[in-house]
Amino acid sequence: MGSDKQSSGLLDTLKMETVRTILTHSYPYPHEHSRHLVIAVFVGCLFFISSDNMHTLIQKLDSNVKWWSMYACLLGFFYFFSSPFIGKTFKPSYSNFSRWYIAWILVAALYHLPSFQSMGVDLRMNLSLFLTLFVSSILFLLVFHVIFLGLWYLGLVARVAGKRPEFLTIMQNCAVLSIACCVFYSHCGNLAVLREKTFDRRNSGWFSWWNKEEPHTWLAKLVGMTKLKDQVCKSWFAPVGSASDYPFLSKWVIYGELTCNGSCTESSNEISPLYSLWATFIGLYIANYVVERSSGWALSRPLSLKEFEKLKKKQTKPEFLDMVPWYSGTSADLFKTMFDLLVSVTLFVGRFDMRMMQAAMSRVEEGAKQEDLLYDQFSEKDGLWFDFMADTGDGGNSSYSVARLLAQPSLRLQVNGSMLTLPRGDMLLIGGDLAYPNPSSFTYEKRLFRPFEYALQPPMWYKEEHIAVSKPELPPEVDELRQYDGPQCFVIPGNHDWFDGLQTYMRYICHKSWLGGWFMPQKKSYFALELPNRWWVFGLDLALHCDIDIYQFKFFSELVRDKVGENDSVIIMTHEPNWLLDWYFNQKTGKNVTYLIRDHLKGRCRLRIAGDVHHYMRHSYVPSNKPVYVQHLLVNGCGGAFLHPTHVFKNFNEIYGTSYETKASYPTFEDSSRIALGNILKFRKKNWQFDVIGGMIYFMLVFSMFPQCHLDHILKDDTLSERLGTFFGTVWDAFMYMLGCSYVSAAGAILLLTIAIVFVPSKVSWKKRLLIGILHVSAHLAAALILMLLMELAVETCIRHNLLATSGYHTLYQWYRSVESEHFPDPTGLRARIEQWTFGLYPACIKYLMSGFDVPEVMAVTRNNICKNGMDSLSRGGAVPKEWKLDPNWDGESKEPSYLQRFPSKWRAKALHQDPVNTVRIIDHFVIEQKEKSDSGLSNGSFNQ
Repeated sequence: MGSDKQSSGLLDTLKMETVRTILTHSYPYPHEHSRHLVIAVFVGCLFFISSDNMHTLIQKLDSNVKWWSMYACLLGFFYFFSSPFIGKTFKPSYSNFSRWYIAWILVAALYHLPSFQSMGVDLRMNLSLFLTLFVSSILFLLVFHVIFLGLWYLGLVARVAGKRPEFLTIMQNCAVLSIACCVFYSHCGNLAVLREKTFDRRNSGWFSWWNKEEPHTWLAKLVGMTKLKDQVCKSWFAPVGSASDYPFLSKWVIYGELTCNGSCTESSNEISPLYSLWATFIGLYIANYVVERSSGWALSRPLSLKEFEKLKKKQTKPEFLDMVPWYSGTSADLFKTMFDLLVSVTLFVGRFDMRMMQAAMSRVEEGAKQEDLLYDQFSEKDGLWFDFMADTGDGGNSSYSVARLLAQPSLRLQVNGSMLTLPRGDMLLIGGDLAYPNPSSFTYEKRLFRPFEYALQPPMWYKEEHIAVSKPELPPEVDELRQYDGPQCFVIPGNHDWFDGLQTYMRYICHKSWLGGWFMPQKKSYFALELPNRWWVFGLDLALHCDIDIYQFKFFSELVRDKVGENDSVIIMTHEPNWLLDWYFNQKTGKNVTYLIRDHLKGRCRLRIAGDVHHYMRHSYVPSNKPVYVQHLLVNGCGGAFLHPTHVFKNFNEIYGTSYETKASYPTFEDSSRIALGNILKFRKKNWQFDVIGGMIYFMLVFSMFPQCHLDHILKDDTLSERLGTFFGTVWDAFMYMLGCSYVSAAGAILLLTIAIVFVPSKVSWKKRLLIGILHVSAHLAAALILMLLMELAVETCIRHNLLATSGYHTLYQWYRSVESEHFPDPTGLRARIEQWTFGLYPACIKYLMSGFDVPEVMAVTRNNICKNGMDSLSRGGAVPKEWKLDPNWDGESKEPSYLQRFPSKWRAKALHQDPVNTVRIIDHFVIEQKEKSDSGLSNGSFNQ
């Protein structure tokens, strides 16, 4: 018993379950170990760096303060651009591309800073080797997967192997594999290690590097780590055997670096440790993949307790969509929304209107008797509670929060020291914009119906795919609509619901009977509700006109004439609060709605409610002798969408000739101003995808001014203040040059100025609008010019220190090929055969991949060429000239025979860089030697008889 307890305690100490969790993976197939391999490679890299060069790194820290400060600035700069991606590893998908692209540029920039050598990291070798191994690994594994799927198709492996692997998974594994090989090569080299046949047991242990007799100081431990690193390289990662041990692979093996440094005439028999490590990783991947996919263990293995709890937690967590990235500029939904908006404005405004179709489909022509539009099931009740919301379906969390409150049987709140009970509404009114950014089956189901179904479940017999043909489809125990005592829902469409011509709205609102647990008897996009105690609700459909159509006006005007009494009260529900928006934009919309309220209702409209603007605000009329057409104006767009400011409407005070005052707002004017001011700093954190659009705008403003070749005067100043003064003076000169000489940039600035002025509220005077627009655009121009000059200065500084523009566009590839024969000899000509088999694609892909990676070098070389030779130095791909002009040199020649003229050709290319005389080059040169005289009778071309 004591022994069992002891072993149990040992297992608890080792935490085998934790070890197992680390070694396994949460993805469907455990062979996808990319995450753990990244951690292992990172730890290994730190170990190698600390064991090899930590003392050198510390020693050079003081002497290279300038370069270390440049490292700090560069890393800080890239952290600023990569910080929004932290915590967004997989969602949204485009954050992956942005994060890896920024990392790509960062490594390319670090590659050119010299002090990395002090850490024992040869980035030039590592980058070229990484890209080569990466491409090779991808090609190799793709061929393997094609063969494996072929075997599955022939029935030679298990049926569970038919699922195709994700390409991103292959790329991740290849990247980790290549990084591991590069780390090994940087610190262990490519020399084949001849291991002793026998090892001294005292020196062969894992921790033989530690000598107990040495003093226990950190310096001694640091020196000892170097011994451990050498033993790891010699023992743990040394190749098994030699090339002669593998006759079948002897002609395919990648040999290690020769012991005589490449000058030997004979091939080495030793396998490259780098090749051995790469082949081991590839072999492990293939073996693991084949075993799991062939046996089905990956699909049938038992789950651990922690895995089961994690899966259970995932199943009990709601799957809500994120908020719509309105400022991303990279969302396909937003591009579709813009397209739908253009089509809707062009097609559905004045050409085809679904409201006309609904009027034509009505069974009874007399408006006051249309059963499809008038509902009176609430009229006989003693009282009624109703809820109103609008602008749902932006984010799952926010929409569900509102829906959960609406679903509660009652809410108890403390108001002014006393408890107030608010019962659930008998009726829910939704004021449009049901799902963002565009109406589709996906957005309606995921952003609207799912949160409401989670908040209040629909009946058991409800089916998502069901289409209600004859409404109202009452529950089985109810005979007529008046007898149903559950909550009901009525919905009007908003402008976003009209982007597809109201098709999705008709399918999911007018032909569905349930929104979660709320019953929907509604049949058309507009309706009238007769409520208890002579109250009415008119739900108007404004479409994209911001007004009701003539058939809708006919229905409501006749309803007012025939059924609404003189002392009745009417609530007008619209999607858009045109009383606020018309005041803000200094315009007039909704003429038919205004005519209905003023000339037909004649003061019976007690309340107007609307959404569209995402805040809460209520205005009440100021008593006066003037007629009051509407007593209260209420906006409630807090249905789950993002928040709009309220302080911009604080000066609104009149409509229809009646004065109004603000009674309540959320957020308050003070909070709204504070939040809006905070957007200056918080906007990019919340809308980091907008960097794509901002970068395109800045590039459009300054691209025609690249490069700035004459920046010597900034670098020659002695003091910091002089350099800053010269720098900002150069910014001003560039600004004046842009306005006067750079037509493309000036046109972009004028376009941006026009947009900035248009976005200023029209309530502001035109002088203030012009001033605000100029200040706004000037700030963007200054930022774009400063960033451009900073980048130019950085490139110029690196060129001066021979860190950039030292060769050509393919510097990295050329350097790699120069050392390839020495460190990676190929005595069997394998590389030449691979190049022949791939029709030259293998070296070409690596060449241009390396060139595309080294963005700073390409920029510097292009900049140097333009600064020295002008724009004509840019390559045009060897285009044949198509435009010619008379050569003035030929025209001035004396009239001699043409073969004596210096300029015999009449026409030359209009562009000098395309002229054949200037672009001709030698592509081949060879000499054929004359055959020596023979002993036969042939001599000097004659034949003697």
